[in-house]
Amino acid sequence: MRLLNFTIIKLTSCFILGIVIGFGFNIPLHLSLLLTGSALLLLTTFYFIDRNRLVKTVWFGFFSFVSMVLVGVLVTNLHNEKNNAKHYSYQISEEKDSLKTITFRIREVLKPGNYYDKYIIDLLAVNDKKVIGKSLLNIQKDSLTKPLKVDAIFISRTAFKDLINPLNPNQFNYKSYLEKKYIYHQIFTTEPSLFKVKSGTQTLFGIANRIRNHINEKLKPYHFKPDEIAIINALILGQRQDISEEVYTSYTNAGAIHILAISGLHIGLILLILQFIFKPITHIKHGKLLNAILLVSVLWSFAIVAGLSASVTRAVTMFSVVAIAKNLNRPTNIYNTLAISMLIILLFKPMFLFDVGFQLSYLAVFAIVAIDPLLYKLWKTTYWLPDKLWHTLTVTVSAQFGIIPLSLYYFHQLPSLFFLSNLVIIPLLGLILGFGILLILLAVLNMLPQFLATGYGYIISLMNEFVGWVSKQEEFLFKDIPFSLLYVFVAYVFIIFLVRFYVKRNFSALKWFLISIIIIQSAIIYTNYNTSENQFIVFHKSRYTLLGNSLKNSITVASDLDLIEKLKTKIIKDYTVGNHIKTIYEDTLQSVYILNTKKLLVIDSLGIYNIKSFQPDYVLLRQSPKINLNRLIDSIKPKYVIADGSNYKSYVERWEAICKKRKLPFYPTSKKGAFIIDY
Repeated sequence: MRLLNFTIIKLTSCFILGIVIGFGFNIPLHLSLLLTGSALLLLTTFYFIDRNRLVKTVWFGFFSFVSMVLVGVLVTNLHNEKNNAKHYSYQISEEKDSLKTITFRIREVLKPGNYYDKYIIDLLAVNDKKVIGKSLLNIQKDSLTKPLKVDAIFISRTAFKDLINPLNPNQFNYKSYLEKKYIYHQIFTTEPSLFKVKSGTQTLFGIANRIRNHINEKLKPYHFKPDEIAIINALILGQRQDISEEVYTSYTNAGAIHILAISGLHIGLILLILQFIFKPITHIKHGKLLNAILLVSVLWSFAIVAGLSASVTRAVTMFSVVAIAKNLNRPTNIYNTLAISMLIILLFKPMFLFDVGFQLSYLAVFAIVAIDPLLYKLWKTTYWLPDKLWHTLTVTVSAQFGIIPLSLYYFHQLPSLFFLSNLVIIPLLGLILGFGILLILLAVLNMLPQFLATGYGYIISLMNEFVGWVSKQEEFLFKDIPFSLLYVFVAYVFIIFLVRFYVKRNFSALKWFLISIIIIQSAIIYTNYNTSENQFIVFHKSRYTLLGNSLKNSITVASDLDLIEKLKTKIIKDYTVGNHIKTIYEDTLQSVYILNTKKLLVIDSLGIYNIKSFQPDYVLLRQSPKINLNRLIDSIKPKYVIADGSNYKSYVERWEAICKKRKLPFYPTSKKGAFIIDY
C-alpha cells in the first residue's frame, strides 16, 4: 500500500484510532493526560538519542504512533464537556425530572417536527448557577408565534428530560446522533413560558444568522417560489431546513443529495471563481502571500455565513490548505493535503469523525484521486464538450466506488441513475453557484433586476423538475438493501484489491483480488448463519398492536393497523433490512402463541382469558383491557407482563405499579422499546 508510505497519513490514521478509542471507552481525563504526557516524554527522549546516530532505532517511530493515538484519546476527552466541572449535568444529577430555572441562548435553529419547533441551545445557568453545555429545546408549535432568533437569551422554568432511545430494532438512533454533538438532554416548553432576557453579546452563529436573514429579506420582493428559495438557501447559504420533504426525497432517490449540502464540490468551484477574480494580485510584490490570505479569509467568511456545518468546515479547511500551499509554491500531494485537513478538523472537532457526511466526503475524494485517472484514460477525445462530459462521468463513477458501501450501510438504497443526474447537474453547478452569489450581492445592494431573479428561479425549478423526473424512474432505484458493517469492510477490501489488480496486473495482485472475493463469500455465509435465530417481537407502535414472528429468513406480521398506517410505518421495513430478512407474510392477531417451549397469552380490550391448565410465560396486554391485574396474576401466574403501545398511559402506569408491588417483571414498550423473545 503505497498510500501508507506518507508519514502524515500514518499519523492521522493513528490519531483517528485514538478518537475511536476515546469515544468507545470511558477513559478518565487524568489517566489520559498521564499516558499522553508519558508517551510524549519518551518520544522526546528517543528523538535526542537517535538524532546523531547513523542507524536509527525503531523506538522513535513507535512512540510517534503511540503518541498520536494517545493524543487522539486526549483530544476526545478534552472536547467532552462532561469532563468540565461546570457542565450542567452536575446540577441535575439528582431529581433529574424536577423543575429547574434554566437560562439559555439559542444556538441553532433545526428543522421543525410535527408537533414541536426544535432548537439547539447553549445553557448559561441552572438555578442561578453558571453552567456550560448544550441541550435540545422543543417548543410546542403555535401558528401565532414566530421562530426564536439565534443568540436570543431566555429564562424558563422547566425540567430536563432524557433523550429517547429508539423504540424498535434498527431504527435511526437520534439519541446517539445528538450525544456525538455533546447533547445529552432535552427540554420541552411553550412560547408563553419563555421570558426573554436583554443581552448585548453576539456570537459568530448569531452574526451569521442575521446575515442570512438579511439576505432572505432582500430576496423576498422577487417572489421566488418556496422550493426555489429553499434550494438557494441550501446551495449558497448552507441551510436546508426549509427544503420540502418531496424535494429532499427526489434528490436522495436521484443520487444527487450531495448537491444540496455545501461540500468540497461547492467550495472547490467557489475557490476557482475566487482565484480568477484575485489573479491580478499575484503579479504585485508579495502578491501570492496576499492572494493566499484573501482566499482563505473569503472562504472562512463564507463558511461562517453558511453556519460552520460539518460539511462546510471540512471542505473549507481542505481547500484552505490547497490555497496556501499553491500560493506559497510548496509542492503538494493530494493525499497529504487530505490527511492534513482531516487532522486539523478533528483536532478542533473530533466528533466530526462520526458524522456521515464527513465520512462520505473524504471517501469520495480519496476514491476520485485514486480511481478517476484510471477511468479517464479509458477514452480520449480532442473535442472539448465530450471530454468534459466524459470527465464528469468518470469523476462521478469514481466517487461512487468510495461511497457506495457506506451509503448502503446508512441508507440501504442504490440510485442507479446517479450518473445521469450528476452528468447534467455538476457541469452546471459552477454556473448556478457563481450566478447565485452574484444575484445575492445585487439583491443586497438593491441592484438586482427582476428578469435576472426570474431567470435564476426558472433554472432552479428546471433542476428540481429534472431531479424529480430521475427520482420517479423507480425501476432503477434499488431500495431496502440489507448491508451490515461487516459488509462495508469486506466491500472496501474488495474495491482496494480490484483497483490494485487493475493497476499491477500481476500474479500477486490477482492472488489478493481472489482472496478478497473469498472474504466476501465468507461474510455472506457468516451473516446468513448468524441471522437464522428465531425471534418473536412485540414492536412499539403508538395506539396500535404490531407483532412479528421471525423464522430464519422470513417474518410473519400480525397487527391491527389500518391501510394508511401500514403504508406510513417503517417499523417492519427497518427490522427486515437490519436482519437480512427476505420474505414477509401477513397474519391475523392470535390470542395464544406457542414459541417452542415458551408461551405467550394476548389479552385484548375484551379482557377475556378463560384458559384452563395453561400457564403462559408471557402476558401481552393490548388495547387497554379492563381487567383486574392482581386476579390475573393469581390465576395464571405469568413470568412477565408486557404492555404495548396500544394501551392508555394511565392503564400502563397502574399496571406497572401493581407489578412492582408484586415483584413481577413488567415491560412497557412505550418506555423500553420493542420486547424480543428469542426461542
